[in-house]
Order: sequence, then structure tokens, then C-alpha cells
Amino acid sequence: MAQSVAANLRSPAALARFFAVSIVGFSLDLWTKSLAVSNLKNAGPMNSIPGWIQFEYTENHGAVFGIAQGQRWIFLLVSVGALIFLTYLFCTSGVRRFYQFILGLLLAGVLGNLYDRIFFGYVRDMIHALPGWHWPGWVLHVLPFLPAEVFPWIFNVADTLLCAGVGLLLIYSFIHSPPPEPKAAAEPVA
Repeated sequence: MAQSVAANLRSPAALARFFAVSIVGFSLDLWTKSLAVSNLKNAGPMNSIPGWIQFEYTENHGAVFGIAQGQRWIFLLVSVGALIFLTYLFCTSGVRRFYQFILGLLLAGVLGNLYDRIFFGYVRDMIHALPGWHWPGWVLHVLPFLPAEVFPWIFNVADTLLCAGVGLLLIYSFIHSPPPEPKAAAEPVA
């Protein structure tokens, strides 16, 4: 185990897969958030693809889907824990290249939202998918807990990287078979 950890930390290719994906994703997230603040904060929503994507600036003081508003310190601690865990997973990932790429996506997403929580106290969101789409009345009657709008949440690039990373990780876990366990040496028969 210690040998494989050291191998990943010495491997330029493994480090590039993990950190380059993280740096590119993190940079893209910060750039789009900066654009959103300068172009959308005081201007209101802007349709990109009418009915499909709308850019609309919001500040989320909670977690995914706006839950647990105002719990900044909990989110900071969870994010730091996620950074440590993702680094551990990378160090123990062996030669699984696509897995290292996925971990890089996840790291970028965590870093993007952690940056916002540290420096602003909230996460800057700007992408609204399916704006104005509403559930038919009969669906809301059968499932009254649903919000009236099909997708009322506004998200950012970091959230997209996290969702893509989790989705790819699930697919990868179904497709990838773990390496076989090393066989123990047979004990001599007396």
C-alpha cells in the first residue's frame, strides 16, 4: 500500500490527471462565477437557450438544493474532509487512469464551492436549467411534495463537476472490476 501511494505521488502522469483536471475545472468555475457577478448580479436573468438554459445570479448560503441555509462552518468542515478523502483516494488509486480523472473532477467541484464559502460566505450560482417548466397539475396532486417548477434550482460549474464526477464514479464502479486479491502461499501439509 505504501509503495502504491508513493508511486502515485511520483508519477507525473497520475499527478497530471488528478491535478490538471482539478486546476482546469476550478479555474473554469471561478471564471464563470466572476462573469456571473459582473454581468448578471444587477442585470437580472438572461436566456441562453430559451426554455432550456437561463443564466440568473443567486447566492446560496446552504448546500445542494438550498438545504441547511446558514450552516457555513459545517459545509467548510465537510469540504475539508472531502479534500482529504479525495487525496487519499488518489494516493491509493494505483494505475486506474480514468478513476484519477474522475477524482480530479470531484476535487475541482469541492474546491470551487469551498473557495466561495471561505471568501464570500456563500456559493455563487448562475445556471438555471429548464426555467419555466412546470409539472402538470395531476402530477402535483399525486405528488404534493414536488415543487411546482420541474427544476427550480440554480447551480454553477462546480456543482456540475461534482454531479458529473459522482455519476461517472457510479458508472465506473459498475464497469471496473477490482484487481484480484493476491493469493496467500499454501501452508505445507504435515
